[in-house]
Amino acid sequence: MMQFFQIFFNKILKIPCTRYIYISDGKGIFHARVHIKISRYPENFASKGLVIRKKSVSFVSRNINDSGMKYTETVLPGVWILEPKVFTDARGYFFEAYKRADFEQHIGAIDFVQENESRSSQGVLRGLHYQLSPFAQAKLVRVIEGEVIDVAVDIRRGSPTFGRHVSIELSGENKRQLFIAQGFAHGFYVKSATAVFTYMVDNPYTPSHERSIRFDDPALAIDLGINLKDAILSPKDAQAPLLADAEINFDY
Repeated sequence: MMQFFQIFFNKILKIPCTRYIYISDGKGIFHARVHIKISRYPENFASKGLVIRKKSVSFVSRNINDSGMKYTETVLPGVWILEPKVFTDARGYFFEAYKRADFEQHIGAIDFVQENESRSSQGVLRGLHYQLSPFAQAKLVRVIEGEVIDVAVDIRRGSPTFGRHVSIELSGENKRQLFIAQGFAHGFYVKSATAVFTYMVDNPYTPSHERSIRFDDPALAIDLGINLKDAILSPKDAQAPLLADAEINFDY
């Protein structure tokens, strides 16, 4: 950012500067105070958007690194919807899918250590999955291609929202993401012909600690708008226990 201000004043505005002071207010606004040789320039710099005060120029700009990601916490504390700002032109599109500093400012520090990707056919139902502590996983999930209904269920003992769930449509078109903290079970149903699903986790896959809960548990009341008997499940997910019988070691 300091280099940006130096180029802006010295090369674009062609104002030689002698000293720079760069301050961030922590809210996406950056301030630069730049000292110049006032005697060589007119007092009115309004045409350049600058204001002279006591032989210095104060310049304020938006953070040029601001991704524009929108963060919305759901009714389940610990589950967030992320909506990126997408830049499009004749070539296609660009957006920032993840920026650590931005993410930590809104949600907190999560040390993602592994990223996974799957491709699934229409009608595939994956989940509800989780890993027991100490290998519990927080997840940041999104769909690159296709469309799914993504579901997170609170399975933290003592939580006021224990057993409740949120569901959200994720697609390659809307580019939404869902962050799911540790202590939640997660799964998704594929609506499109195929779906490419990717997610980052903060603990590696550990088969010995992997567990599942049935999607059609009446206590969860998850409505996918389909007959679950027609869904395509793995044998493990088809034989998963109900929430009441599941092994859980998460405390709220």
